Amino acid sequence: MNLRHREIASLLAALVVAGVTPGCRSATVRAADGDIPTAAVQQGDLQIKVFATGELRSTHSSTLSAPAIAGGTLQIVRLARTGTPVRASEIVIEFDPSQQQYSQGQAHSDLQQAEQEIVKAKADAAVQTAEDQTALLKAKYAVRQAELEVSKNELLSQIDAQKNLLALEEAKRALTQLEQDIKSHTASNEAALALSKEKLNKARLAMQQAERNIQNMTVKSPIDGLVVVRGNPNSTGGMFWGGMTLPDFQVGDQANPGNIVAEVVDIGQIEIAAQIGETDRANLKAGQKAEVQVEALPGHTFSGTIATVAAMSNHQFWDDNAQRKFDVSLHLDQPDPRLRPGFSAKLTAFRREVSRLAFDPARSRLRARRQNACVRRAQRRL
Repeated sequence: MNLRHREIASLLAALVVAGVTPGCRSATVRAADGDIPTAAVQQGDLQIKVFATGELRSTHSSTLSAPAIAGGTLQIVRLARTGTPVRASEIVIEFDPSQQQYSQGQAHSDLQQAEQEIVKAKADAAVQTAEDQTALLKAKYAVRQAELEVSKNELLSQIDAQKNLLALEEAKRALTQLEQDIKSHTASNEAALALSKEKLNKARLAMQQAERNIQNMTVKSPIDGLVVVRGNPNSTGGMFWGGMTLPDFQVGDQANPGNIVAEVVDIGQIEIAAQIGETDRANLKAGQKAEVQVEALPGHTFSGTIATVAAMSNHQFWDDNAQRKFDVSLHLDQPDPRLRPGFSAKLTAFRREVSRLAFDPARSRLRARRQNACVRRAQRRL
């Protein structure tokens, strides 16, 4: 082999080692041994996990507020503490009923007075009717007597006859006036009796209202659950600003009519509310399974199912720096009586996808033979 052939062989060897020979770019540094590194392609499941932090809340609750009673504020004399389990129809809040009891006493007194006025009005009407009937009989008798005197006018002088006629006209006029007076007395007596009855109805309604108000002073729970005492907005004197924490209502506080004092939550219907980022939104859907770890119960894992995934974010339009979040709700497969609304929980949602990797054995063997032939040619040239 002359010098020129040696230079060509050295150049080919350098190209093979560098892996740039045409048709042999896939050769490796182990080509001298004839071994081609291979890997088996396997088809499996791709598992995507989404992590989030949520809070337990009840889907069924009932608010308990101060009764809407006119007359100012109400004082709390009894209040169940937060976390107290209660049954339906069990007393949770009780207000001071002294003012309503006083109103009830006043209404009862007015009721008795109206009843006595009705009795008196009926008695006065009966006396007036009797007097009117007596006066009517007298007036009719006077008319009849005047008529008899007029019948004698043929035997009397003209002057006496004229006097009898005038007496008859006066008797008839008195009878007519008396009949009109009797009608007026009857209407007046009926009006007085109706007024007394109206006072009676008003006093009876006031008494019934006072009795209902006394009953409303005791607020009972409509459902079974746990008591959650609300904050007292009256403790700040009407001033409130964002981020301010209100003290809870307690015994002795004043509550305005309509103020929500407490809430009863049904612990048998608990869900988990969480928020996820925009990138994880596409990996969650309703009906997807998830694992839940409640921080108040370490070492326990609960299984759940995603109920809803919000289609729109709760991004505030005035906050440009806020990250877009989507609301997610999850229902536990088996509720636990130890769980309470307000507990923090960590969620891990799973999504499985089947990989679509394909493996062609014939094509792989053909490629391996081409690589081996390329290596052997390079070795012969060396």
